[in-house]
Amino acid sequence: MQKFDHLTGVAAPLPILNVDTDMIIPKDYLKTIRRTGLGVGLFANIRYREDGSEDPDFVLNKPAYRQAEILVAGDNFGCGSSREHAPWALLDFGIRCVISTSFADIFYNNCFKNGILPIRVSPEELQSLLADAEKGANAKLTVDLAAQEIRRPDGGVVRFDIDPFRKHCLLNGLDDIGLTLEREADIGAFEAKNAAARPWA
Repeated sequence: MQKFDHLTGVAAPLPILNVDTDMIIPKDYLKTIRRTGLGVGLFANIRYREDGSEDPDFVLNKPAYRQAEILVAGDNFGCGSSREHAPWALLDFGIRCVISTSFADIFYNNCFKNGILPIRVSPEELQSLLADAEKGANAKLTVDLAAQEIRRPDGGVVRFDIDPFRKHCLLNGLDDIGLTLEREADIGAFEAKNAAARPWA
């Protein structure tokens, strides 16, 4: 998993309430178990017209936001079904951080397992960050995980809380497999000791 330390990038404003995982990645794109190639399906039902062409009014189709790495979203982001394809699609598009006032629990957990940083802020802070995001590439945000800060283009700082264990995993690029491999020496020692004590097993 890619490490997340700090990120300076364009933030796309998506002030829609209750964005569910079907909106993030529609069911038509769930036929694969590969984590790549899903970016094209991100927000497909609102990103494309019925004829398959891009809707120029959708935020990620606008020139200023095509390279967005941060998403500033409305309340209760990631609700609905538990599909892990949702963070896969965000990551494949290039989104490494999602900022909202609240997230659905399963989506929130899946973000950390895939190298995406979900940040909870207050409603007042969200409005300020949405205002920044609406300025496009002229107002990039900096997300500093180590310092637990979002630095705004006007010099303002928004502090955020994060579980220390999840912070450790993101800073070091550790998914579940990586965490297990951190204990490889201990596991090897246990297996050797167990084999000596129970050679018949």
